[in-house]
Amino acid sequence: MSNARDVTCRPPQRRPLWFFVGLGAVGVGLAVERATYGSTILDLWLGIGVLLALSGVGALCAVTAEVTADAHGLHFRKLLRRRSVPWADVADLRVRRLHANNPRVHEIRRISLLLRNGRTTLLPLPQAFSGYPSDFDATWEALRALHRAYGTPASDHAPVLSFRTAGRSWAGSLIVCALLLASAGGTACLVPAVASYEQAWKSAAPCPAGTPTRERGACLTTQQAVIARTEVHSPKRTSWLYFTERGPLERLAVSQDAAQTFQAGARVELTLWRGEVREVAGEHYAWRDHVPTGGSMAVIAAGFALAAGYPAAQVLLRLRGRRLPDDEVVPSALPFAGALAGTALWLLPLCYLHPTTLLGSPVALAWAVAGSLCTLGLFALAWRATRVRTPGEVGTDDGSDGGDGEASADEEVFVAACFLEHTDYNPYHFGTHIVLGGGPPAVTPHAGPGRFAAKRIPVQRLTVKHVRRARGGDGDGIPRSWHVAELDDAGRPVRLAAAPADLTRVIRALAPAKAPSALP
Repeated sequence: MSNARDVTCRPPQRRPLWFFVGLGAVGVGLAVERATYGSTILDLWLGIGVLLALSGVGALCAVTAEVTADAHGLHFRKLLRRRSVPWADVADLRVRRLHANNPRVHEIRRISLLLRNGRTTLLPLPQAFSGYPSDFDATWEALRALHRAYGTPASDHAPVLSFRTAGRSWAGSLIVCALLLASAGGTACLVPAVASYEQAWKSAAPCPAGTPTRERGACLTTQQAVIARTEVHSPKRTSWLYFTERGPLERLAVSQDAAQTFQAGARVELTLWRGEVREVAGEHYAWRDHVPTGGSMAVIAAGFALAAGYPAAQVLLRLRGRRLPDDEVVPSALPFAGALAGTALWLLPLCYLHPTTLLGSPVALAWAVAGSLCTLGLFALAWRATRVRTPGEVGTDDGSDGGDGEASADEEVFVAACFLEHTDYNPYHFGTHIVLGGGPPAVTPHAGPGRFAAKRIPVQRLTVKHVRRARGGDGDGIPRSWHVAELDDAGRPVRLAAAPADLTRVIRALAPAKAPSALP
C-alpha cells in the first residue's frame, strides 16, 4: 500500500476573493441601473460599474478554482469547467516559471501536466509568487508522490521549465519576428517615394517672375511675415510660432531652439514649397524644416530587418534543440546578436548612402558583397558558438585547455565554478570559484590571487555520479553553456556547475579515482 496522501488545493485567501465577488455583483447592478435609465456611454458611474463587474468575474474564477488528487488521478475545476485526468494519462508533472526573465514582475510558479498524447495542461492551482510565502513546494512534492505511486513518470527528477529551457514556446518570438519583418517591408516600400521627394526639394529653384499661382507648387516662393508671439515647450512637445494676420498662416510648428530665438514683433522671411513653409529666416537665425531622406528611410527599414534577426535566432535555436528534453537549457542567442551588430556596421551606412542605387554603383555593389561575406563568417561563428554540446564533448571555445595542460601542484589556478547547494564549504552559496593547486581544492568568493576566505572542499566525502547539461531547475544564475556534475556528499546530493572543460579539470581534482566513468 502506498503512503502517498490525497491532495486538495484551494485558493489560500478566499475571504478577500468573496469580497471582490460581492463588489462585482454591486457593479453589475450599478451598470444595469445606469444603462436602463438612459445614461451615456461615457457616464462615470457606468464605467465604475463595468470595472467592478469585471473584477468580480475575475475573483469568481479564482475563488471557484480547485485541484484535488487521489489514487484515481487529478481532478480540477474552474468557473465553467471540470476535468479529470487519470494518472495513466499523465506522462510528467512539471513546474513552469513565468516572468522569470523580468525583474520588474513577480515570478510565478505553476504546475504543468504533460499528457501521454504530447499535450500540456496548466493547473489552476497551486500558484507561488516570488517574495510571498506559500505551500507550493509541499503540494508539488505531494503530487509527485501520488504520480510515482499510481502512475509512471517519464523523468526521475523534477522538471522545471523557464524562459531558458527547450520546452518554452517559440510562438511569441515568431510573431515578433513577423511583425518586425512586416515593418521593414512597409518602410522599404516608402524609400523610392521619399527619395524622389527629397530630390525634388533639393532641385527646387525660386519661381520666376510672373509664374501663375497654380504653378508655384514646384518652385520656391518667399513671403514676408511678422511674428506675433511664440510658445516654447520641452523637446518632447511641439513649440509654435504665431504670426500676425498679414502672414500666410496662423501658426507654425518649430523646434524649441527656434521658438526661443525668434522674438515677438520680429520680421522674418518665409520660404514656401508645395504649399508648406520650409524655412523661416530672421536677421540672426534661420529655421529649416526637416525633410525626410531616402537614406534615413532605408536605414529604418534595415534596422527593422536586423531587429527581426534576434527573435528569428531564438526560433532557430528552439528548432535546433527540439530533440532536447523540455527542461534542458538551450544556448543563448547573444552570439547571433553580435553577428547582427557586426552586420549593422556595414549595412546601415550602405543603406544611407545608396538607398536606391545599390545595383547601379560598382562601389556600392563591392561594398555589399564584402559585407555579406563578413556577415556569413560572423553567423558561422555564432552557429558554432551556440551548438549543443553534450557532457562527453569538451571543446576549447571557452579558453580552457580541457585538463590536458594541468598546472603544477604548487601553482594556484582559480576556476569559475560554483556549488548550487548550501553546504559547510559553500555557506549561503558564497562561492564563485574553485582554487586548484597550492593545497587542497577549496571554494572561494573571488578569482584570486590568494586563498582569502577559502573553504576547503572535503574531497574524501564526495563521489561523482554523472555529468549532464544544465536544466531549468538549476536556476538562472549559471551561464547557459555550463554543465552540471551531480555529486554525492556522504549521502546528500550536491550539484557543481562550471564550463565543460573547467568542470572536467575540477572533477579530476576532486575525485581522480572514484568515478572515472563519470568524467566527460
